[in-house]
Amino acid sequence: MADRDGEPTVADESDDGENDIAAGIAIGTGIGVSIGVATENIALWLPLGIAMGVALGAGLGQR
Repeated sequence: MADRDGEPTVADESDDGENDIAAGIAIGTGIGVSIGVATENIALWLPLGIAMGVALGAGLGQR
């Protein structure tokens, strides 16, 4: 996407997969907290959810 002058915007230059990892972390955190609350063990499931989210984000970045 470019602005009116044809210059590339910041979004064009930063498409290097960081957004995929951030989205994966957000999804993984939500899943980890949900499972942690259900099992009453947030201390275990929150970091596991974040780790799964990083793996998911890295996988999405490979496409």
